[in-house]
Amino acid sequence: MNAFVSTRGTVRVTFAEALFRGLAPDGGLYVPAEPPAIGQNRPPSGAGFLETARWAAPLLLPGAMDADVLDRVVVESLNFPVPLVEVEEGTYILELFHGPSMAFKDVGARFMARAMAALAEPDGTRTVLVATSGDTGGAVAAAFHGMSGYRVVVLFPRGGISERQRRQITTLGGNVLAVAVEGTFDDCQRLAKDAFADRELSVACRLTSANSINIGRLVPQSFYYVHAAATLGWDDHPATFVVPSGNLGNLCAGLVAHRAGMPARGFVAAANRNRVFVDYLETGRFDPKRSYPTLSSAMDVGDPSNLERIRYLYGNDAVALRAHVRGESVSDEDTRGCIASVHARTGYLLDPHTAVGWRAMERIRAAARAPRVVLSTAHPWKFPDVFESTLGLHVRPPRDTLPHMAGTEHVIPIPAHLGVLADVLLSEARA
Repeated sequence: MNAFVSTRGTVRVTFAEALFRGLAPDGGLYVPAEPPAIGQNRPPSGAGFLETARWAAPLLLPGAMDADVLDRVVVESLNFPVPLVEVEEGTYILELFHGPSMAFKDVGARFMARAMAALAEPDGTRTVLVATSGDTGGAVAAAFHGMSGYRVVVLFPRGGISERQRRQITTLGGNVLAVAVEGTFDDCQRLAKDAFADRELSVACRLTSANSINIGRLVPQSFYYVHAAATLGWDDHPATFVVPSGNLGNLCAGLVAHRAGMPARGFVAAANRNRVFVDYLETGRFDPKRSYPTLSSAMDVGDPSNLERIRYLYGNDAVALRAHVRGESVSDEDTRGCIASVHARTGYLLDPHTAVGWRAMERIRAAARAPRVVLSTAHPWKFPDVFESTLGLHVRPPRDTLPHMAGTEHVIPIPAHLGVLADVLLSEARA
């Protein structure tokens, strides 16, 4: 099977077409025409993340590319560990921050970049346009930096991400362009969508997306769910997965894996004050709102793109979705309290996004009879202000930080206006 369709239509395209288009021409998001299936297959026992990903990739992306090419893409992109750490009895942290940008977005971004390199015709420069609420920008910038035939334009909300997240984008230079938008992440996301919808601009700049709206970024995130499930014994001990949720790509990837046959007791979507998805689960009505700034800034999303995919997967039936997913909203005060209490009990440091997940997990623990896996989306080092003010701690990075982090920042500030963004994209394309 090598066919994908839009959530809003039925025209079939290949994986390569979906990969390079990002957003479908009708404004929808690409999904597999036929749901992938793991079937009776069982992942290798005791395997590391890379070995599990090599096992899962041809099952979750059947026919997407030649088997040897797909395997090479996996090996080249996912060559870092994803440890499953038992912090308290029955409660695990899936550490997704051991890639180059120290965030879970490295999995999808690196896979997507290598897949594009493997499948693209050598026919000029493409523009990878991406909006970020924090970690996506750094991961995509790192994945494509220095890659021939690609330039990356990252839109981020001015003042809306941490300094270390920002510097991962703004100090690279080369083929990476950082654009600070006056507004919220939702404004950045709207600008990106409007740019893709502008046919003339999209063609002139050869736009492609690297947000989780891109199927090439979304599906690889399913691999680490499979890895966690396999590590816990597959169907012997199915887990409840607790997912810090903003734009809902991470949750959507878990649901894709589960519907393909990965065992799970269920999912908890852990949101901060921006709780539009939690409200949707409770009421069945989707009411997008302007996002509010919080400690867990990468989750400050008021109009999550991947809800369209999730609704498609469940036939637009909120009741059916509630059978698999529960929503919880966590305040900043609760987030700080969780960071402090977990550190005091265990010595483990939760970044603010993971803390939202942990607090949500604590609320459902009494009802859960399965292992609980909280996805840890970013390394605490990326949020120094939170730990200095909450614990009085200076957090060390997991390794030497990249030299460019201390370099000069280069940023283009713009208002949240498509015409201004178009001028930037076109002028850079002619440069």
